[in-house]
Amino acid sequence: MNNNDIHKAAETLRAAVPLMIKNQTPTTPQNYALWYTYIAETQPKLNNQLDKIIADHGLCLPSHNEALYQTYITGKTESDIRELKRSLEVLVNEIQLSIRDTLADTVSFEQSIKTNFASLTKIDLKTIAFDDLLLLVQELVSKSKKVKNSTSYFNQQMKTASTEIAHLKEELKRVENDAQYDSLSGLFNRGTFDKHLSTFCSSKQPLALSLILLDIDNFKNLNDVYGHVFGDMVIKAIAKRLQAGCRGEFTAYRYGGEEFALLLPNTSLKVAKQFAEAIRQSIEKISVKNKRSGEQIEHISASFGVAQFTESESPISLIDSADKQLYKAKRSGKNRVMAICS
Repeated sequence: MNNNDIHKAAETLRAAVPLMIKNQTPTTPQNYALWYTYIAETQPKLNNQLDKIIADHGLCLPSHNEALYQTYITGKTESDIRELKRSLEVLVNEIQLSIRDTLADTVSFEQSIKTNFASLTKIDLKTIAFDDLLLLVQELVSKSKKVKNSTSYFNQQMKTASTEIAHLKEELKRVENDAQYDSLSGLFNRGTFDKHLSTFCSSKQPLALSLILLDIDNFKNLNDVYGHVFGDMVIKAIAKRLQAGCRGEFTAYRYGGEEFALLLPNTSLKVAKQFAEAIRQSIEKISVKNKRSGEQIEHISASFGVAQFTESESPISLIDSADKQLYKAKRSGKNRVMAICS
């Protein structure tokens, strides 16, 4: 996005914010995307329907916002949505600075009005007729009150907008975080794993990429015996060990259920297998307290499958290679590491 695009987008969002306030629209990323698109006039059907809703109801109700968003915005490609979110993050910073300056100006203007009122009390009554002075003062007071009321209202509106934009920034962070991370383990989620793996595999640079898949042994039995809350605690404990073990470019993911993945760029199969063995031994030492009985449960383990990416492979075939080694480890007695060369 070049400077002209940013400036144009900033003007679009500046126009959208007052409309959102006027229509009492909640400050969510979805609503900002909707009204941004409306102002940008990139979807005429959206504009026609939104104009009709406002004409019929006087404003756009939350239910209308949701329906319009589902109809016109969610159909965008993922790249369009990602670009919009990136633009909003840049624009929010710019608008927040602009509003901060505007607030400073209005406060200064209100202070000047107070100063002018104070100056009126110092006028020499001998040089002007009392009636004329009274009329002048009344006129100044009347106009000043209107200006003061106007600026006070604008000041409050800008404070509201500033608060909403600050909320939007936090919401954008939260949405971005939810899109990338698994809420239980705190690790990157499956969607992020797929994107990262695809990026690595499509890189034109020579890359020694290794993949480790691991699965908690006897996890269903742990859930059945100790309960799902205990099972969640085991997942969190293992995720913590994976995060602690990862260094440099190594990255851990919750692949799904009781299964995890580790991407190890610039790492040979031999080193990846050694790393997996170190993680396996670390997991063996985990002790999780059963809240039902107060008992410390040990003997937690996981099985590992390791594979290395070759130029002829696709992301799917690499996953399949590691998966086959994982199930080979399971069939061989669990709590062990199997690599494709073993």
